[in-house]
Amino acid sequence: MWESESESAAGRAYDNGVLSSTKHGLQTARFEQRGKSWFVATDVPSDFLVQISDVNFHLHKYPLLSRSGRMNRIIYDSRETDLSKIDMDDIPGGPEAFELAAKFCYGIAVDLTATNISGLRCASEYLEMTEDLEEGNLIFKTEAFLSYVVLSSWRDSILVLKSCEMLSPWAENLQIVRRCSESIAWKACANPKGIRWQYTGKPMKVSSPSWNETKDSSPSRSPVPPDWWFEDVSILRIDHFVRVITAIKVKGMRYELLGAAITHYAAKTLPGLIKEGTSGLTEEGGSTGGGVAVSGHWKGGLHMIVAGKRDETSSTSHMRDQRMIIESLISIIPPQRDSVSCSFLLQLLRMANLLMVAPALVTELEKRVGMQFEQASLADLLIPCYNKSETMYDVDLVQRLLEHFLIQEQMETENPVRPSMHEAIPRSNNSNAKIKVARLVDSYLTEVSRDANLSLTKFQVLAEALPESARSCDDGLYRAIDSYLKAHPTLSEHERKRLCRVMDCQKLSMDACMHAAQNERLPLRVVVQVLFSEQVKLSNAITSNSVKEGGGSNYQPMVQNRKTLLEGTPQSFQDGWAAAKKDINTLKFELESVKTKYLELQHDMENLQRQFDKVTKQKQQSAWSTGWKKLSKMTKLSMMENHVASQGNDAQPRKTPRRWRNSIS
Repeated sequence: MWESESESAAGRAYDNGVLSSTKHGLQTARFEQRGKSWFVATDVPSDFLVQISDVNFHLHKYPLLSRSGRMNRIIYDSRETDLSKIDMDDIPGGPEAFELAAKFCYGIAVDLTATNISGLRCASEYLEMTEDLEEGNLIFKTEAFLSYVVLSSWRDSILVLKSCEMLSPWAENLQIVRRCSESIAWKACANPKGIRWQYTGKPMKVSSPSWNETKDSSPSRSPVPPDWWFEDVSILRIDHFVRVITAIKVKGMRYELLGAAITHYAAKTLPGLIKEGTSGLTEEGGSTGGGVAVSGHWKGGLHMIVAGKRDETSSTSHMRDQRMIIESLISIIPPQRDSVSCSFLLQLLRMANLLMVAPALVTELEKRVGMQFEQASLADLLIPCYNKSETMYDVDLVQRLLEHFLIQEQMETENPVRPSMHEAIPRSNNSNAKIKVARLVDSYLTEVSRDANLSLTKFQVLAEALPESARSCDDGLYRAIDSYLKAHPTLSEHERKRLCRVMDCQKLSMDACMHAAQNERLPLRVVVQVLFSEQVKLSNAITSNSVKEGGGSNYQPMVQNRKTLLEGTPQSFQDGWAAAKKDINTLKFELESVKTKYLELQHDMENLQRQFDKVTKQKQQSAWSTGWKKLSKMTKLSMMENHVASQGNDAQPRKTPRRWRNSIS
């Protein structure tokens, strides 16, 4: 029994949780329920009927008038001389709370619990059961139970806040929500080593723990994890969860834990959002269709206490609830980078587009994704297009995410700021982030290029959004271009050239060049450029080898190997590539054989040419010497004849030339 004579008596009443008052009470022991009507078990017939919804309370005026100011005003201000019936459909807490208040007026013992105290406190305020009417009235005693019992207990604070969902705006105006949120926040920020109360995530063997429980002397007690409070606060409605997280943030909780708590709550309340737990969480079981989810794998604890069967709502109402949850979660995500994972942000963005969340919040979420875009995966980026577009995937969304990433990266480069103790650490290497994003974009282009409705302009704009320095190798971009050409066979020659213009042939590896040389879908000019660039690489490689023999540095003309190029490539593409590789190796071997035979024939030809030149020279020299001798002899004879003729003309005796004796030997 609770009596108002002394504080000690009040304290004992709080501990027992039993509320009663015998003053002005009738000689009765209980209330009796018959169908949907309540009757007081007394010999005095009832003279007053209180109707709440479809529940009727057959009571007496005097006990109610002695405790309730509202009843006094209704009865005495009524124009009816003998008012015997009133309706109270708007009483907070409904018939259950009024039943407890009526029992208190009759002096029947009331068992106060964490699940009924908030409704009874709001009902006592509605009925104006103040101290002006009687000392120790219901408002005073319920307020004392809230302050001394509920707010000192972790478990009761959670349950009372959960029960306030159906008591708006009374619970807000009476500061029940604020006080419970503050109590939860203080306990959540406590040092895990000092926690001695029960929580749902890892139940202890204590039957009824309290806030100021003495230290457990059991040596086998397991340590308390830092995320011990996640599961308990995840049963709250979204507006109350936001109040708790806001209060915890004010008290200086680390942003990583806040982000992990938000992720855990989203996994419970948004079905299908997260497949695996993050930040040390363990996801067990599924979730309900709407409102607050309750996991079926948690046994005992708060979930089993507050869980109840929910009526299935319409599709519109369900979408409205989901939209409110997403909008609230976006608004409370800590601003620091890496407070939540990029995968969680992208999945949240997917649902935000599906449920048509407010555009301002969607833009804010896109900026958050841009801050850590290099952590995204291809599966998370494949977001369907929900705005009745012809394309299968939302390419414009990925384009905006990439723009936010580049803007953020440029801001960090121009204005590097040292983070404070509670801020996230900036990217350690912007170039590495760009390289990761470039690979991600190339993989995304390869996947979406198979869509026959994807325009060439969208493909080109997304491919050219990154600077040239982001790609050290264009193999991934070539793979995307080839996939686009395969899915769009009707492109004109001009369009194919325009498409291939986004690729740098000099950045292709050996395997990519060999594949491109055999690719009939590429324009002829691009094939020539590929062959020329590969020829330059081979020449550079030969030069580099020569320098290497003299002590030069190593040269690696191939940026990537075949394994990297074919990573993520469809199997049919890889099979064609392997066949082309085999044919090219065969042609190369035959070309080397022909080259060797050509060199041998050239050597034989040179030998024959030298022999021919030698023979020709000897013949020319022999004919010349014979002719010269004949000409010299004829010249001498002619000179002698001329000399004899000149002597005959002068009448001088001419000396007879000497005749040589003819030898007979």
